[in-house]
Amino acid sequence: MRKPLVAALLALVTAGAGAAPAVAAPAAPASGDTASAQKEAGALPARQAAAPAAVDFAGTVALSNCSGSVVRLPGSADGDPALVLTNGHCLETGFPAPGQVLVNRSSSRTFGLLDSAGTRVATLRADRIVYATMTDTDAALYRLTSTYAQIRNSYGIDALTLDDTRPAAGTAIKVVSGYWKRIYSCAIDGFVHRLKEGGWTWKDSVRYTPACDTIGGTSGSPVVDAATGRVVAVNNTGNEDGARCTVNNPCEVDADGTVTVRRGINYAQQTHQIPACFASGNRLDLNRSGCTLPRP
Repeated sequence: MRKPLVAALLALVTAGAGAAPAVAAPAAPASGDTASAQKEAGALPARQAAAPAAVDFAGTVALSNCSGSVVRLPGSADGDPALVLTNGHCLETGFPAPGQVLVNRSSSRTFGLLDSAGTRVATLRADRIVYATMTDTDAALYRLTSTYAQIRNSYGIDALTLDDTRPAAGTAIKVVSGYWKRIYSCAIDGFVHRLKEGGWTWKDSVRYTPACDTIGGTSGSPVVDAATGRVVAVNNTGNEDGARCTVNNPCEVDADGTVTVRRGINYAQQTHQIPACFASGNRLDLNRSGCTLPRP
């Protein structure tokens, strides 16, 4: 997460990749790039990070400043209003303050729906911010005016499914950016007890291996398990300059308080806890048994 990115744009022009963290970007993206595998330095053994499933852009969306995806819960029905997942810091209303949780706020935000090749095939519209926060996690869920069935019947595109099981270290993943039309391939390097950035703190964050050198505009991208095709996290930040616990330079804090800074390493927030907070009809219920998302 960070401020608008001149550096990210320059990185793409000059090198095609960069160490900038994955956050909101200020300008409309170039539309021609497709995914390519990124060379991984210091990663886990190849057998752990390889053998990806066919993961493409179908079901991802481009926001004005971020990436996202149309998602369904394991129990969602085809007739339910579809949901879009992105970061809390990607909200059109600006960053939620530390400790702030937004629930059921009206919204008319639009999203560019992409097909498997990364071509924009439709504009989807939200009528509500169902849930958004930057406390403990960095996530926002919008409710669309279309159902899953309507999107499939009109455009032949299915939503991505949120996995309700915590991922494991070593899992091969794809970070799919609808904003840049780019897919990053790497693995889950491990998990961070607390990830601190400015005034915000996130719990049990995913740390990528170095190949996922995500940049501004990839914020909100779904992190997809390459073997199952299910969403296990939402991409959100990275340490750009090697600074300690500042905006754009998150730091890791262990349970014993030890602080570690990993310059150029990027992170995501797990999403397995989200399904437990929804009842039938994709209705948010933060009082459900097993729901651990922060409450207002």
